[in-house]
Amino acid sequence: MKIGLIGYNFPHLKSEQIFHNLLEKDYELEIFLLPFISRKKRVTLIHHRPDQTNSIDLKTIGEKYSIRVNLCENDFDIPNGFDFYLILGSNILSKDCVLGKKIINCHPGIIPSVRGLDSFKFSIMNNIELGITLHFIDDKVDEGEIISTIKTPIYITDSLETLSRRHYENEIKILSNFEQYLKKPVFVEGDFSKLPPTMRMKIEDESIMVRKFDSYIESFS
Repeated sequence: MKIGLIGYNFPHLKSEQIFHNLLEKDYELEIFLLPFISRKKRVTLIHHRPDQTNSIDLKTIGEKYSIRVNLCENDFDIPNGFDFYLILGSNILSKDCVLGKKIINCHPGIIPSVRGLDSFKFSIMNNIELGITLHFIDDKVDEGEIISTIKTPIYITDSLETLSRRHYENEIKILSNFEQYLKKPVFVEGDFSKLPPTMRMKIEDESIMVRKFDSYIESFS
């Protein structure tokens, strides 16, 4: 199976972790790296993901394992012709890029109720089951065909730190094993109504989310 890996031309921890998991499988891999657009640094109360820059870039890793690495100026430089493409790290892809490709993304929230950024935090804020959505992408934000939704386990003794770590690890595991869910989809039961996509959570809203955490744990553990 030919798999195109779409990532940043920049060190990115999630990309490194998934790449090493995929190396253990019998795939023909090729890497497509897009320019990294840095975001303005901001103050947050909760860091719900590890520092993604604490990593090795995919170009270095791919070259070590003699895997072809393509440096792309734009996403429409990524050719068709692969069985699937996996998004390891990327901004929103253009219509020209998406057309004719089966591109799979792993979103850290249950679509369509949790779309956009800071999904871990907004799941807690809005009292929505915490989970991961494996889905095909289209030219809209987190609206492509859903492959599977998978719960993140929650325990009564969880802290924000332990739960966010487990949720992140769940995201890595699911995208690394995407083929399993293509063959045998699973879905979280419940009424997940469509909500608008979110931007980064404001720090004052983070304070509210933190205060809601204990009751969230009681509801879903």
